[in-house]
Amino acid sequence: MKLTVMAVGRIRAPFDAAEAHYLRLLKARQKVEVVEVKDDEAMLRRVTPRSHLVALDLGGKTMDSISWSSWLESRRLAARDVFFLIGGPEGLGEEVQRRSDESVSLGPQTMAHQLARIVLLEQIFRAGKILAGEKYHL
Repeated sequence: MKLTVMAVGRIRAPFDAAEAHYLRLLKARQKVEVVEVKDDEAMLRRVTPRSHLVALDLGGKTMDSISWSSWLESRRLAARDVFFLIGGPEGLGEEVQRRSDESVSLGPQTMAHQLARIVLLEQIFRAGKILAGEKYHL
């Protein structure tokens, strides 16, 4: 299973350093690719037909850390590549949301789309540690 975080827009300082940090931590456990696109249309052109599409959206399902690990394990067992879709400042458009297999929320607060990338990577990292039976509080 391949995990891809596909985001509208480029990451900038100070978020770029945090993203690089989590991508380094994830290398040993679960390779995650980050792809930056110009807009929703470019995003939809890049996803593969058999992939599991996860829209990050305020109205989506919320999960605690244990739930994230269970979710990640179920995605691994399904053996489908996963694309996490993060919109730009205006969020994801209707077509992206319609084509997504599910919607996940990182919490009830509104956050900068660049920060959402970091929070998502941290949750993937934490879920991997839980699945490996390792201590996950940093």
